[in-house]
Amino acid sequence: MRIVVLGVGNILLSDEGIGVHAVTRLEELYDLPAEIEVIDGGTSGMDCLDQVSEADYLIIADCMRAKKEPGTITRLIGDQIPAFFKTRISPHQVGLSDMLGALNFHGLMPKHIILYGVEPLSFDLSMEPTPTVAASLPELVDRIVGELAAIGFAVGRKAA
Repeated sequence: MRIVVLGVGNILLSDEGIGVHAVTRLEELYDLPAEIEVIDGGTSGMDCLDQVSEADYLIIADCMRAKKEPGTITRLIGDQIPAFFKTRISPHQVGLSDMLGALNFHGLMPKHIILYGVEPLSFDLSMEPTPTVAASLPELVDRIVGELAAIGFAVGRKAA
């Protein structure tokens, strides 16, 4: 089984980088088996095609405008994701949407896709998320770990 955890976003634009911060934190805190590949996708989208193609599970962490309170985490699965892209939910949505479209077109779509999106507050120039969105980071990482556990990978925290 092959699992890809993909963090996307622009870390130079405050809350826009929350997905990248999430996968960085995941790797810092947890021992992950070889079957789990963690990717800092930044804003590259299409550049991640080879890395995510034909994965059994693709778990994406990103910021996402879902008309909720800033810091709120939304989980979308499967067919909910392309439907959600009909409206702009992320500043780099085109790259992610194009990547998923290309995977689908070539028959390389991951078997299961889960998207965790955090409602942003600000896209100001800053390498740190706002305190409101940063406060959701531990829960976001916990949810990814929970998703991995549901798939069958009980990952443990690294020794301090």
